[in-house]
Amino acid sequence: MAKYAYPAIFTPEKNGYSIRFPDLESCYTSAQDVNEGLEMAKDVLCLTLYWMEKEGKNIPAPAGVNDVAHDGGEFVSLVACDTEWYRRFYDSKAVKKTLTIPSWLNDLAESNGINFSGVLQEALKAKLNIG
Repeated sequence: MAKYAYPAIFTPEKNGYSIRFPDLESCYTSAQDVNEGLEMAKDVLCLTLYWMEKEGKNIPAPAGVNDVAHDGGEFVSLVACDTEWYRRFYDSKAVKKTLTIPSWLNDLAESNGINFSGVLQEALKAKLNIG
């Protein structure tokens, strides 16, 4: 649940580029051009790191861009992603929570048409300092 930046190696291919992240196992993609490659790289990086966070996996520190070995014709680019944004965008399924409040507060809220789920979401976002 953080912002990350990892170096990616772009390898020219016959029909575009293959892209891999040497610090992360099984994190690679491809694209027809560099612009698409940057977008695809960001997406696969976010997906990989999101999964690692969710599974409680150890996330390795990224190598420095100048420390990444690559062959002639290849180039290295830093790719950044925000797994919190990714989580909000792709993992918005509802989960049921049971809570307890005093009866008088429940009656007052219901009589005023309060949406309990909405209030809880707003309160959690305020408490966590997120928009």
